Amino acid sequence: MRNLPSTVTILSVPFDRGATRRGAGQGPNAIFGSGLKRKLDTLGIPYRVEELAAPPEMKDEAHNPQLKHVQEVLSINELLAARVYALAETGVFPLVLGGDHSIAIGTLAGLTRHHRNLGVIWLDAHSDLNTPDTTPSGNIHGMSLAVSLGKGDTRLTSIGGAKSPIKPENVVLIGSRSLDQGERDLIRQEGITCFTMQDIDRLGMFRVMEEAIRITSAGTDGVHLSFDIDSVDPKIAPGTGTPVQGGLSYREAHLAMEMLSESGIVTSAEFVENNPLLDRGQTTSRLLVGLIASMLGESIL
Repeated sequence: MRNLPSTVTILSVPFDRGATRRGAGQGPNAIFGSGLKRKLDTLGIPYRVEELAAPPEMKDEAHNPQLKHVQEVLSINELLAARVYALAETGVFPLVLGGDHSIAIGTLAGLTRHHRNLGVIWLDAHSDLNTPDTTPSGNIHGMSLAVSLGKGDTRLTSIGGAKSPIKPENVVLIGSRSLDQGERDLIRQEGITCFTMQDIDRLGMFRVMEEAIRITSAGTDGVHLSFDIDSVDPKIAPGTGTPVQGGLSYREAHLAMEMLSESGIVTSAEFVENNPLLDRGQTTSRLLVGLIASMLGESIL
């Protein structure tokens, strides 16, 4: 039996300055253009759409190569944190469409003001656990989960006002296959549960998702899904700026979404890093429409 949210607010966040390759800012419109609204209408889920305008590009006079475009990242994430918090307070299901993964900073900042003890399922080829001290690129989309754990630049960790950082024991990484050394060290140091693609090969996606659901729902008052499309193999999801071979299959990705729907634990979600400039036709955007629908309750029978 599937659990459909009563009301969804879709927050479109066309922002891509947290990444090296531009284009993910066009991701939300590509998802809408591939039939997301029609799909939600078919499912009978009431929804509304809001767009957060990306800030103008700024000339960073104090350019920091370890924190690229930090002023723009701060600006969009402050807006997003405030909006997500307001939605969560009213009991609406926030569905955030990015944009690059730096927007997770704002999503999680807003959610942790509402939830006292939030669980997080992070489906991603990467862990996004770098800090300015460990980043090899300076791109903030590779730091978003670390920021949400209270690690890194204080301007980023203080986005959204008073809140508690996410607890490492409430986080589960799934699909990891490209980790920097600093991220590996932090995963071990903090005791974060990480299911790599090797684990998925050995255990199977069903077992991995069972464990992820158990861990993130144990003693928490909400569970957030952060889904980066690069978690899926680029052969079937080519439209992303950070492709890594050997990712989730079509059915593994859908099974994950279906199991989350059946569990009824997910209280918010975001889907990020869809880059239509790199896509083949609408292949990746259409896949995302299907995955979002599975997460929201669509079933085969």
